[in-house]
Amino acid sequence: MAIPLVIALVVVFSFMETTVATTYNVRTMGAKTNGRTDSTKTFMAAWSGACGSSKPATIYVPNGRYLVGGLRFSGPCKNKAITIRIDGTLVAPSNYVAEYWLRFNVVEGVTILGGILDAQGAGLWACKASRRNCPSGATSLAIFNSKNVVVSGLSSLNSQMFHIVVNGCNNVKVVGVNVVAPWNSPNTDGIHVQLSTGVSILNSKISTGDDCVSIGPGTTNLWIENVACGPGHGISIGSLGKDLKEEGVQNVTVKRVTFKDTDNGLRIKAWARPSSGFVNGVLFQNAVMTNVENPIVIDQNYCPGSKNCPRQVSGVKISNVKYQDVHGTSATKVAVKFDCSKKNPCRGITIQDVNLSFKNQLPASAYCVNAAGRASGVVKPTSCL
Repeated sequence: MAIPLVIALVVVFSFMETTVATTYNVRTMGAKTNGRTDSTKTFMAAWSGACGSSKPATIYVPNGRYLVGGLRFSGPCKNKAITIRIDGTLVAPSNYVAEYWLRFNVVEGVTILGGILDAQGAGLWACKASRRNCPSGATSLAIFNSKNVVVSGLSSLNSQMFHIVVNGCNNVKVVGVNVVAPWNSPNTDGIHVQLSTGVSILNSKISTGDDCVSIGPGTTNLWIENVACGPGHGISIGSLGKDLKEEGVQNVTVKRVTFKDTDNGLRIKAWARPSSGFVNGVLFQNAVMTNVENPIVIDQNYCPGSKNCPRQVSGVKISNVKYQDVHGTSATKVAVKFDCSKKNPCRGITIQDVNLSFKNQLPASAYCVNAAGRASGVVKPTSCL
């Protein structure tokens, strides 16, 4: 039986009414675009509306520079489809003091599209360089205890501390981000992941003063692909084992990555102290090194400042780590270094088709202590496993 036209139109319009997103334009709500007038309250009002809406919602940030202090985007929200579209630049106060600048907590289905975060970290870095009593600094974008979150096309500039942190989350995708800070900016990790599962980091470029990507305890099912790193300290699992009771790192894939002028390439580091932590099931595949110090390194004797760990050995168990198709140039004579724990030797290390030279022409060397595994294919430097 044919459905009457009037009834059909009512159904269509009712469906559209329930699915069309409500938009909160921060500029029309009163935010100033001059980069000098504090617009924090307006942004928080936009979030309050979007989070409180039972329908999908969009927060729109038009072109311009918006000065905002600490933004706390807290859930749970009434809907699971909030888009934050940023065409402008968010600017942190130059004297901002807190642990986080933008923080999302207990949200679901949030998508952040585009935009620039300018954290103006240079002042804090200068303070730290002068060895004065300085605040530790703020992470620019932190996502806590959330799921089904997308960060796409975002640029993060000159963060005081970490640029992006994902902690306690499930199913977070970071794609097409651009992270920029000077090579000598302290503790400015590009992306840090811990206590999270199902995180993807894709198609991104990271230039910073610390790890391009750092992987902390409790990270599982992490996928990193098509990431360019440099300058920076490489892609690092760790440091691990700082605490006696610590969750492990498992099922990590890093593929199609490039490193240029970095302090490390593919690194696993663990404190030289007792711990229940572990690393198991890691694939490093298709990595290109250009003038990289320590292109491949496992360091289980990490003990910065020789404090709280001298004469101890790492309890972290490292197993089933594979390096496949890694090639390029090392800035250090030792291109492959496995310095593993005497108490818990590295096991199941696999090297396949690794070709690294020292400064583009000289043979490099490998160093192995307490490491067991196998090598296959073309392996330069000659494996010490």
